[in-house]
Amino acid sequence: MGKEKWIAIKEAPITNNCPECYSQELVLTFYQKHTYNAFYQKTTKTVRYEITCKKCGSIIYPVNWSQDIERVVDYYNKLVRPDRPSVRFTLLFYGVLIFILLLIAGGIYLYLENPI
Repeated sequence: MGKEKWIAIKEAPITNNCPECYSQELVLTFYQKHTYNAFYQKTTKTVRYEITCKKCGSIIYPVNWSQDIERVVDYYNKLVRPDRPSVRFTLLFYGVLIFILLLIAGGIYLYLENPI
């Protein structure tokens, strides 16, 4: 029905060591969930984060985190400011709404002109 999209809202380089290849090229990225439909576009308050290594390309899961990585993630988690949850309606929604209102108004007009 609708599409879900995770849009990056903040990206921060981390100088901690990668548990896989021991390089210091980690990137912490925060994503916010957006839902798209034919009638509306919705920004939700759901936020997730992901740590990836630039050198080996692996995703670092919380099981492999050291205490230093946990502290850095907690710090950036306090700094991130997601967009406010909101709903924006599309032109199709407004077109259908106007069409329905015109049908109701036309029905009322016909009923008042020709009472049964």
